[in-house]
Amino acid sequence: MSTSAIVLGLLLAGLASYFIGAWRARDLARKTEEKLHSRPGYFGGYLAVWTVLPALVLSLIWGGAEHFVVRTIVKDNLPESVQALSAAEQTLVLGRINAIARGIPNLSDEDREVIKKSRLGFATADEAQRVMQARGIVMGSAPAPYMISAAYDQVSYQNTSRWASTGLALLLALGGFLYAFSRMAPKLRARNAVESVVLGGLVSASTIAVLTTVGIVFSMLFETIHFFQFVSPADFFFGTVWDPRFSAPGRTGEGQFGLVPLFWGTLYISTVAMFVAVPVGLLAAIYMSEYAGPRVRTLAKPMLEILAGIPTIVYGLFALITFGPFLRDAGAGLGLSISASSVLTAGIVMGVMIIPFVSSLSDDIINAVPQSLRDGSYGLGATQSETIKRVVLPAALPGVVGAILLAVSRAIGETMIVVLAAGIAATLTINPFEPVTTITVKIVSQLTGDLEFNSPQTLVAFALGLTLFTITLGLNIYALYVVRKYREQYE
Repeated sequence: MSTSAIVLGLLLAGLASYFIGAWRARDLARKTEEKLHSRPGYFGGYLAVWTVLPALVLSLIWGGAEHFVVRTIVKDNLPESVQALSAAEQTLVLGRINAIARGIPNLSDEDREVIKKSRLGFATADEAQRVMQARGIVMGSAPAPYMISAAYDQVSYQNTSRWASTGLALLLALGGFLYAFSRMAPKLRARNAVESVVLGGLVSASTIAVLTTVGIVFSMLFETIHFFQFVSPADFFFGTVWDPRFSAPGRTGEGQFGLVPLFWGTLYISTVAMFVAVPVGLLAAIYMSEYAGPRVRTLAKPMLEILAGIPTIVYGLFALITFGPFLRDAGAGLGLSISASSVLTAGIVMGVMIIPFVSSLSDDIINAVPQSLRDGSYGLGATQSETIKRVVLPAALPGVVGAILLAVSRAIGETMIVVLAAGIAATLTINPFEPVTTITVKIVSQLTGDLEFNSPQTLVAFALGLTLFTITLGLNIYALYVVRKYREQYE
C-alpha cells in the first residue's frame, strides 16, 4: 500500500476514533454520574490523536526514506564494472533502471514471470526486453541484463517495504487506539493533551516555514559563492556591461556580467510604476474612505480590486499587443520616437497592476485613524478637506509609507510584464522611450535552455536572485518597521 493510501486510511480511522471517543465519554458520564474533566469532543480528539499520530509519523518518515534506502541497496548490488563508472554515468544507469522499474507493476502475471525467469537465468534478456517493449515500457536502447535484474529487485524491495510499512502502521494505529481507549476515565485531562498536540503542530508548521526560508537563502548563497569563483564580485557589482554570451567556464570576461545595467533597468521601471500607482491608488483610497457613501464604497472597492486578480501575464500581453503599439503610434503623431517595448510601456502597465495594492492597504490604514481625531478637528471649525490634509493623512502617513514600500517590493520582483513590455536589452539609458531589462528577466533567460549548472552563465542567475532578495528583504523590513511604529502610536 502506498504512503498516500496509508495516510488516507489513517485519517478515516482517526475520524472513526473521534466518534468512538466522544461516545465513550458520554457513556462514562452517564454510567458514573461523575463530572468529566473535558468535553466529549476532547475525548474523541484524544482517541483520534493516539490512533493517527504515531502511525502517521512513522509512515511519513518511512515513505521519505524508502526511495533513498532502496536506491542505495540497488546501487550496491550493481556489477563492479558499473560501480567503477563516474557519478554522472552511474546516475544515468540508475535512471534507466528506475524507468524499467516503473513499468514492471503494469505487466501481467505471465509477463512478470518472464522477467523473473530472465533474472534467474531461465530466460534470455532478449525475451524480457521483448515483453517489456510490447507493454510500452520506455527503455531507450537495449538494456543490459543486469539492468532488468536490478529493476526487478527494486520493485521487489519496494513492495516488501510498503507491506512492512503498512503492517507497522496498522499495528501502531491499533496499539494507540487500545492504549487511549483503556485510559478513558472521567478525570482524564483530554483537553490538555489535545491542546498540547495542536500547539506542537503549530510550532512544527512555523519551524518548517522558517527552515524553508533558511534553506532557500543558503542554497542561493552557496551557488552565488560558486559563481564568484568564475567572476570577481567587483566585476559583477560594478560592471556596466551585461553580455554573458561570450564567456565560458574557466574564463572571466571583463564586465561581461555587470549588474549595473540590470539594476538600473529594475529601478527605472519600478520608479515609473510607482509614479503611476501611488497618486492614483492614494487618491482612490482617500475618496473611498472619506468621501464615498456606503453604497458607492461597496461597489467601487471590489471593482478596483478586480485589477489585483488579473494574472500578470495578461497585463504583459495587454502591454505587448495594445498599449505598447498605442504609445508608439501616439508618439509618432507628436514627432517622438517611442519603442513599443520601452520603460514607459512597462512602467505604466505595472503601475496599473499595483494600484489596487496601494489603494486597498491605504484605505484600510486611513479607516484605522480614530474617529475622535476627525471629530476634534471638526469641533475646532475645520472643513473636511482641511481635516484630511492636516489630521487624517499625517496620522496615517507611517502606514501609507509602509504600504508604498511593500508596493515597491512588488514592482521590483515583477517579471512577466517586463519580459513582454520592456524588452531584453541590458542598456544604460535615461530615455524612457527605449527598451531596457531588469534583474528578474535575466534570471529567467539565464535559466532557460540546456546550459549546465556549473557554468557562470547559469550560476549568475543565483547571484542575481540573491541580490534581488536582499533588496526586497531590506524594503520589507523597513516597511514592517514603519507599520509597527504606526500601530504602536494609535492602538
